[in-house]
Amino acid sequence: MADTEQRTLMLIDDEPAQSRLISALAGREGWRTHVVSDSETAIATLGTRQGMQLSAIILDQWVPGDQACELIAELKSRRPGLPILMLTQSASPLLAVEAMRAGATDYLVKPVAPDRLMQALRNATEREAPQDELTPLTEKMPADLDFDSMIGTAPPFRDALAKAAKAARGHGPVLIEGESGTGKEMLVRAMHGASPRSKTAFRIINVGGVPANSIESVLFGHEKGAFPGAFDRQVGAIQNCDGGTLVLDEVDHLPADLQERLATAITSKLVRPVGAKHGFKVDVRFIAASNLPLDDLVATGNFREDLAAALSATKVELPPLRARTSDISSLTRFFLGQIGEQPGLRELGITDAALKLLAAFDWPGNVRQLQAVLFRAAVFCDGDALTTEDFPQLTEIVGEMEEVAHTGGHAGVGVELYTDDGNLRPLEEIEADVIRLAIGHYRGRMTEVARRLGIGRSTLYRKLGDLGIDNAA
Repeated sequence: MADTEQRTLMLIDDEPAQSRLISALAGREGWRTHVVSDSETAIATLGTRQGMQLSAIILDQWVPGDQACELIAELKSRRPGLPILMLTQSASPLLAVEAMRAGATDYLVKPVAPDRLMQALRNATEREAPQDELTPLTEKMPADLDFDSMIGTAPPFRDALAKAAKAARGHGPVLIEGESGTGKEMLVRAMHGASPRSKTAFRIINVGGVPANSIESVLFGHEKGAFPGAFDRQVGAIQNCDGGTLVLDEVDHLPADLQERLATAITSKLVRPVGAKHGFKVDVRFIAASNLPLDDLVATGNFREDLAAALSATKVELPPLRARTSDISSLTRFFLGQIGEQPGLRELGITDAALKLLAAFDWPGNVRQLQAVLFRAAVFCDGDALTTEDFPQLTEIVGEMEEVAHTGGHAGVGVELYTDDGNLRPLEEIEADVIRLAIGHYRGRMTEVARRLGIGRSTLYRKLGDLGIDNAA
């Protein structure tokens, strides 16, 4: 962050330990944290010189919901443009709705993972792109636990589900790969619900959310006195899940010095706590999830080959939402049905033009982001159905509302295949239109255009010259 001005965060929190943790996490991204312990001090701080330099506020909701929302509204009335994130132990959808209507930008459920906190801060303070409706408000909606709730008919998605359903009936390790937001945790829970171990111990460890110096004890446990600060014996997650299932989310974040030890534990079915003289035999099913392909990390030397092999008895790859745009309509209606059942909300429809707008977006946050966008739109919708007007930031990103509303289809929006007399247009004309569409859709970012079209940058520029297309098309 050396090339940018340091940003200041005000944390309203009366818990010293949590304040230190959040301050340290924010500091990694170049944030300076100013901690206040009560609402009166927070409001007073806004009027100070330091308060005028704030870039965001995090409010720990230690007071009842109504009072927290009153504080959010008061802060928002004094500084309308200042993002406010609520941190709470409650996953209540009603509290989320009330907080958002009061002016909260995002809603984080404790214990919040470091990556989730950092992403929320980045989204809230991003100046180059609209952020309000694209914030990943993922904590509001509980995930369903069976394969029937995994909505979609796109072939790569159905293939992944079929493979996962078959693997669920076994006992061997499973590796689930896919971008953030593709539904890996929901798939894990569906697999557990359909497995022979569904009634046994089940635990999810977010490896990326556990400090590197603690993850060994969390997984393997430790004996009393094994290291400074080990005042009591701790049973690790692997031993706790004996007979059941242990899920290692973000396994690609596992420190290198523990990867060999975990590989040995999986293959030998023995676990030895830190400081113990002997190990324990365990019967644990391991399910790992990774946002990045482990094979690529192995190839670059960033992940051990033996651990990747131990985890990959079955590998399931969840496709990104941009690879299954035909599912956006059914996903949207499913999520709107769920949203309508939440306290404080109601059932809503959606217009065809709004669906076309959703289908035209690239969804870097995948299904989770689609769910979050719909939730936010539903909170503020006054009509009986969502329209393009309920997605103002999304409309700005995709392009002019009229362009989306008056074109047909999903993939290839605006590309005509036939001439007026019913014959196919020449291939080079169709290709030129597709390239123009891609340049417009990705706002002239030629590297992204080339990547999405599956060609190199040099090939793209050659085609621009051959087809007589201006780069600014």
